[in-house]
Amino acid sequence: MPTLRCQTCGGEIAASLLACPACGTLVHAATLKQLAEAAAQARAAGDTTGALAAWRQALELLPAGTRQREVVAATIDSLGRELDQPSAVTGPAPQSGSRSKVATGAAGLGALGLLLSKLKLVLLGLTKLGTLASMLLAFSVYWTLWGWRFALGFVASIYIHEMGHVAALSRLGIKATAPMFIPGIGAVVRLKQYPVTPREDARVGLAGPVWGLVAAAAAYAIFRATDSQTWGAIAQVGAWINLFNLLPVWQLDGARGFRALSRAERWGVVAIVAAMWLATREGLLVLLFLTAGYAAWRGQAQAEGDRRAAFEFGALVVVLSVMTRIPVRTI
Repeated sequence: MPTLRCQTCGGEIAASLLACPACGTLVHAATLKQLAEAAAQARAAGDTTGALAAWRQALELLPAGTRQREVVAATIDSLGRELDQPSAVTGPAPQSGSRSKVATGAAGLGALGLLLSKLKLVLLGLTKLGTLASMLLAFSVYWTLWGWRFALGFVASIYIHEMGHVAALSRLGIKATAPMFIPGIGAVVRLKQYPVTPREDARVGLAGPVWGLVAAAAAYAIFRATDSQTWGAIAQVGAWINLFNLLPVWQLDGARGFRALSRAERWGVVAIVAAMWLATREGLLVLLFLTAGYAAWRGQAQAEGDRRAAFEFGALVVVLSVMTRIPVRTI
């Protein structure tokens, strides 16, 4: 195994170590100084995302359990909270969906506008060969099952959902891959770095269903404008898939959103799920009620909680539940 030599005590250091075991000198001290300067410059220029990206690189070069790492992690958390301020929010706003009535189609038109405003980001993933190739493979599989029209809308809905995660990751300065499709399962985004706090994890996790809701609402708008049952089915299935993703189990988006919630906020979500089942009788809500109830009862909750995550979670449950009831004739 290659070794380095400590600049302070002259001792040998394994290349995999981040600090000298003899004197504690940081191996990447010079790089850390450069990253701190880059973060400060980005901060001064008002580039919060750039500052976050620099500090995340620094975090990877600091040993676990050190004071320096704690300080950098706290800085990342503080900068991330700044992005939560209303003036800094740039992604699709979930409030528009939660205040709309599906019967009017206004939410769908608004969602279509939001998608167009993010067109550059949405198209960015299509420039990646792996994403495009796996998307075409998934499209061909679904085409044989349901026809090309539904398959196209279905794949586009999944892609937009995943790009919601990509947008949140990019905004937080977290490195990740473009979406990769897995026929029969969906698509995945592999993280090269990871959220530092449950709040960050919730922002990334819930961004997928939020963007997925936007895609479903846009499909619903087209359905109302054209009376195309295919578009109605795409909207309905898209809503169901995003509602399924809110299950707080395993690595699903709901689990990531639930991690940031306090005990009271979790029970609040459970109450919303129960209310929406009474209103819609959507069977998936029974499973969501059981898993969310168990997570609220036995899961490790956050003392501080996260009002934004709780609101987004509840609003998604309400709107997606209603959209699963879109009346669609057999296509």
